[in-house]
Amino acid sequence: MSNDEKIYQKMLKAIVEHQLPPGERLPEDKLSEAFGVSRTGIRKVLQRLAIERFVVIQPNKGAQVSRPSRQEAEEVLDSRITLEPLLLGEISDNWDLKVSQRFRDMVAQEKQAEQDGDLARSIQLTAKFHYELAHMGNNSVLAEFIEQLCYRSSLVIAAYGTRESVSCDCGDHLELIDLLDTHQVDKAQQWMRHHLIHIKRSISLTGKKDAHVDFTQLFANMDS
Repeated sequence: MSNDEKIYQKMLKAIVEHQLPPGERLPEDKLSEAFGVSRTGIRKVLQRLAIERFVVIQPNKGAQVSRPSRQEAEEVLDSRITLEPLLLGEISDNWDLKVSQRFRDMVAQEKQAEQDGDLARSIQLTAKFHYELAHMGNNSVLAEFIEQLCYRSSLVIAAYGTRESVSCDCGDHLELIDLLDTHQVDKAQQWMRHHLIHIKRSISLTGKKDAHVDFTQLFANMDS
C-alpha cells in the first residue's frame, strides 16, 4: 500500500468514525505535519476525498469535512430508492454464474469488514456493491449517476449513520444475488427498495457538535 493510500484510508476512517466531524477544517500544513509528508501529498489525498464528496475544497478557504444537509441526505437516499430498482431488469438479462461469483466475492469482503469492526471499509464496500451492480445494466449514464449517488450516500452514512446502516439488519446482499441467480426480477426490485428504505430509516439526521481536533494526536493514535 502506497503512502498516499495509507493517509487516505486513515483520513477516511477518521471521517467515518466521527473523529473528524462534519464541517471540521482540514488545514494542509497541520495535516502535513501530522503525517510527516509534504503539503503536495496531503493535497492529493484531499482532492481524492473531495471527488468522493467526503471533503469540500473551496478557493481561498481550504478543505473541510463535508456537511450534508438534512434535505440533501434525504434527496440522495430517495433518488437511490427510486432509481436502483429500475435497473434490475437489465441487470438480470446480463447476469450469469461468473457475474454471480464476482458479487459473492464482494459480499465476502463486506462480511469480513463487518466482523473486523471496520466501519469505514464496510461503507466503502457496500457502496461498491451497489454501483458495480448498476454498471451491470445497459444504461451507462444512469449507472454513473448511481455511482455518484452511492458516494454521496456514503458521506451521509459517515456523517449520520450507524453500524446498522451497513449491517445485515438492512438486508444481506446475498439475498439479492440469490434472486438474480434465478432471475426473479420483481422480487429483486422489491428487495432492493426495502433494503434502501431500511438504510434511510437507519440514518439519524441529528447534528453533532464540532470539537477541536489535534491532528497529530489523532493520527498518531490510529493503527498503521
